[in-house]
Amino acid sequence: MLDSIAYVINAIWGVFTSIGLNDIVDIAILSFLIFHGIKLIRETRAQQLTKGILILIGCYLLAVFFNLQTIRFLLRICFQWGFLALIIMFQPELRRVLEKVGRTSLGGFNFFSSSDSDDNTEHWKKAIDAICDSAASLSSTKTGALIICERKTKLGEQIATGTILNCIPSTAIFGNIFFPNTPLHDGAVIIRDGIILAAGCFLPRPQKDELINKQLGSRHRAAIGMSENSDAIVVVVSEETGNISVAENGELTRGYSKDSLKRLLDNRLLPEKDANSIRENSFAGRVISKWKK
Repeated sequence: MLDSIAYVINAIWGVFTSIGLNDIVDIAILSFLIFHGIKLIRETRAQQLTKGILILIGCYLLAVFFNLQTIRFLLRICFQWGFLALIIMFQPELRRVLEKVGRTSLGGFNFFSSSDSDDNTEHWKKAIDAICDSAASLSSTKTGALIICERKTKLGEQIATGTILNCIPSTAIFGNIFFPNTPLHDGAVIIRDGIILAAGCFLPRPQKDELINKQLGSRHRAAIGMSENSDAIVVVVSEETGNISVAENGELTRGYSKDSLKRLLDNRLLPEKDANSIRENSFAGRVISKWKK
């Protein structure tokens, strides 16, 4: 008995002593991929399909165990063609995953996107002020608006559906674009690098349109759909209530004021050092800094 226990302990110890740095890295990467794979499955419609695949695998193992030739043959054909079918069925989900991977900065390098410049930062500061002033003004008159702030994911497909403006954002420009019954008021404005690039743009529908609150209008649904398919920040002004909302990562947050909207846009669109500087120079920032002293 003691010899058996000693043998097991020695075997376990031998496994641990044989693990090298490359094995640890291998296990860590695999664990990371499995974790995010499970997370992705739970967040999409692939969850139920995964259960069905596991059931089919279980049936195949039973067919092998009991030597059920016909069932084994049919299931083998299903598995051979199933992989291609999954790629076709879940093309939107796969595309979204690859876009998320592409938005990740590897070691601080963005190979296919331009780096933040001082000019872009200054443009964004002025654009944020114009967006917040315009949102507050449009909210007071209950004028609907849809403003997209492009980040790393380029929105060329959506820009192609609108009218190119290439102008500096201002309250007057936004007021003219979203004034009722004007040619561009129903579409979205897309801002790139702090410049209004296009207006009257059409946006994709949400992936889970049937699960979205039925009380939300077309602008809010379009905002959610755009934020699902990119890392853009989408500002919405409701023409029914005048409420200001923001869509990000497929989630819609409502009830913003001019000041809270500015804080959010500063944090999301400006480099961290500039956002921190703006917070410190604000009235609330000065009060907090004095209190800390």
